[in-house]
Amino acid sequence: MANSENPKNDDSTSKISSLRNSINDIDDNILDLINRRLLLAKEIGQIKELNNEPILDSARETTIIKRLSSLNKGHLSNNALHHIFTEIIAASREIQKPQLVTYLGPEATFTHIAAIKHFGRSVSFVPQPSIRDIFSEVEKGVCHYGVTPVENSIEGAVNYTLDLFFESNLKICAELYLNISLDLLSKTGNLDDIKVIYSHPQPIGQCRGWLRKNLPEIVPEECSSTAYAAQKAAENSEAAAIASSEAARLYNLQIVASKIEDFSKNITRFLVIGRDEIHMTGNDKTSIMFVTSHVPGALYRVLEPIAKSGINMLKLESRPTKHENWNYFFFVDLEGHIEDPKVQDTVSKMKSLCQYLKLLGSYPRAQG
Repeated sequence: MANSENPKNDDSTSKISSLRNSINDIDDNILDLINRRLLLAKEIGQIKELNNEPILDSARETTIIKRLSSLNKGHLSNNALHHIFTEIIAASREIQKPQLVTYLGPEATFTHIAAIKHFGRSVSFVPQPSIRDIFSEVEKGVCHYGVTPVENSIEGAVNYTLDLFFESNLKICAELYLNISLDLLSKTGNLDDIKVIYSHPQPIGQCRGWLRKNLPEIVPEECSSTAYAAQKAAENSEAAAIASSEAARLYNLQIVASKIEDFSKNITRFLVIGRDEIHMTGNDKTSIMFVTSHVPGALYRVLEPIAKSGINMLKLESRPTKHENWNYFFFVDLEGHIEDPKVQDTVSKMKSLCQYLKLLGSYPRAQG
């Protein structure tokens, strides 16, 4: 019996060896093509530098991914394609000019994960203790771009981010959406050991139902980020953190329970902030903020040009100005790009009806 099976085994081994040799040849070609691509990117970077143009081109990068996704007819999933080419594009950016990207830290926050998703792992990331620090470091030119949360599908707007746009001259260069999956982490991995729970206020709010059912006697303690919560849990065997699985890996914690968010469609929208003017892609979003007169019907009159133009208004959010009681500024997201004459004309008409209006940026519309 053993002798009769040997030829089959030999044939299988030979076939696998041949297939692996073919894979090696393909890998060699892929490596050569990536390096050739990087050389071309470097030449483009030199031209950009001569013309004082920004390295990040969100419109171009979005178009690349969209075009490749439309051409993809093989076994490669679009998610894998996006991940692979995000890293290739990131390496291309780095060879043009090293980029510093700042985010709400420490490492393994959801903002950090979102920053990696958008920029790839080739860039240098700088954590900040607060959203204000993110804005400040980009405004001072210490970092090229910042990544900050702006709203959650369950908990709503991140008001502090909105407020900072009122006093900042930075632009929105891109947006991205991240599916948020929350885990309960601890040193021991044992639910019975937990006496205190740490997390950022938003994740706490997103897990209220699970906490009420499983740990009703514990009132969670708020801290500045999910990653900082994980750090605190790593220092105390009776503590737990609501954070990401990435935080569990980084801070050597055990997963007590996974996916403890109350709603599965838990998505956070993040903004990339910088100084760049992003060109039109054909699938864009324009964000503006404005202040109306404090008189009856003022908001209606300011929004009327949007209705008459037929432009789709994607978002309307209000925040107190803090300079005068009961006075508000409004955030509006419009479908389209400010380079589109219809959008430009509509925003211009709105501005004439406002006490104050600021364009926050036009940028590629992400899939949420």
